[in-house]
Amino acid sequence: MQKIRLGIVGYGNIGRGVAQAVRMNDDMELVGIFSRRDPASVKLDAADVGTPVYAAADAEKFQDDIDVMILCGGSATDLPEQGPAYAKLFNTVDSFDTHAKIPEYFPKVDAAAKEAGHLSLISCGWDPGLFSMMRILSGACLPQGEVYTFWGDGVSQGHSDAIRRVPGVRHAVQYTRPYPEALDAVRTGDCPNLTTRQKHYRECFVVAEDGADTDAIEQAIVTMPNYFDEYNTIVHFITMEELLRDHGTMPHGGFVFRSGKTDENNKAIVEFSLKLDSNPQFTASVLVTFARAVYRMAKEGNTGAVSVFDIPLRYLCTLSYEEQRAKLL
Repeated sequence: MQKIRLGIVGYGNIGRGVAQAVRMNDDMELVGIFSRRDPASVKLDAADVGTPVYAAADAEKFQDDIDVMILCGGSATDLPEQGPAYAKLFNTVDSFDTHAKIPEYFPKVDAAAKEAGHLSLISCGWDPGLFSMMRILSGACLPQGEVYTFWGDGVSQGHSDAIRRVPGVRHAVQYTRPYPEALDAVRTGDCPNLTTRQKHYRECFVVAEDGADTDAIEQAIVTMPNYFDEYNTIVHFITMEELLRDHGTMPHGGFVFRSGKTDENNKAIVEFSLKLDSNPQFTASVLVTFARAVYRMAKEGNTGAVSVFDIPLRYLCTLSYEEQRAKLL
């Protein structure tokens, strides 16, 4: 069996998760990890020891060796540059998750991928990604109704990364927490009108650099557009020891609801939920799964940028189409 050859750009939480996910899929192999750091300085997890590490600047030398490159950078500053750049070199998958900026990100990647004859899947993961699929599917089945998305309780990687980019921040972890009363209101099926601020709040645990202005850091966080400005946000300043002791794991999860009616008298509620011990590992598992579909679609000659809405479900699965119909339909 010819294996799908994958590369990883970035070896943070998502990159480590992708390496783990590749080991769980027999039809894939990891060609190498590409880092902006000196490859000799990249400390690999025990399970990844032996995986080649290359300088990101050398990635273009591997165009004939990699079928799909998975981009594992942050959405705040990495992916807006990396997405179009790597689309010129490879078929790609990324987890760009700044929802408000997807409409401007997509055409940039689309233009780069089409020019090079590559296929690039953007904004893949569990949200955006799986939750996006649930929103479109449940909305199509219940056209008269409202969709609600709740995240948490858990650690948001994108928001934590955004805080760590604030000047004066040494490290940070951010939890997205839904208000229980908002969840209960949706489950009644009465389609409540909830604002963003009424559905969630955000709690941040921040380690500041020595001598940093904590008031300025807090103000930069709570007013950050697309991340915190629409939410009630609580900022705690703690020590590095406290962060490592109390916030070293990365659980997460969430819910998508579609609440509606099938006629004037009968309610219908669709609920899809996730509860994850490891946010980055599950996100990485989704990226690797969709890399399989990108590989198959690219082999058919598809080019440009796509989203999860464009991916046939059967291309995600290792089973043959006949086996899918027999076992899963």
